[in-house]
Amino acid sequence: MLNCAIIMGRLTADPELRTTSNGINVTSFSVAVDRSYQKPGEERQTDFINVVAWRGTAEFITRYFRKGSMIAIQGSIQTRNYEDKTGARRTAVEIVADNVSFCGSKAETGTGTFQKPETSVAEEPAEVSEAPSFSTANADDFNSVASMEDELPF
Repeated sequence: MLNCAIIMGRLTADPELRTTSNGINVTSFSVAVDRSYQKPGEERQTDFINVVAWRGTAEFITRYFRKGSMIAIQGSIQTRNYEDKTGARRTAVEIVADNVSFCGSKAETGTGTFQKPETSVAEEPAEVSEAPSFSTANADDFNSVASMEDELPF
């Protein structure tokens, strides 16, 4: 069986990190995702999709994302039943995030991607170092490489 969901949209509020009674970090939030089809003469429709993230993924999201941040989420769809304050039975549908990525500009969100660790131990996301820029280089910044045709094995 297959249960895979991928969405990209903007956070509708700042995500807040909570901790369960067992000490596990969790955050839940909503992502506004525009529909791909727009009826002529009407505004584009938007869906508000609930997402929950656990452990290190939750820590990463609450540390680096804010209301309005563009986010890409890969995870699985999960449903659960609960009783609301009036005693009525309700069903919640949400995406359980496995991997999250920045999608906006670097100035807007920073850089990086976080994938859920394979182990159950929550780890800090690795520091993301910026690649050097060669946009201001000139010919003196590069060295010639001696011909190695005689040394090639083919």
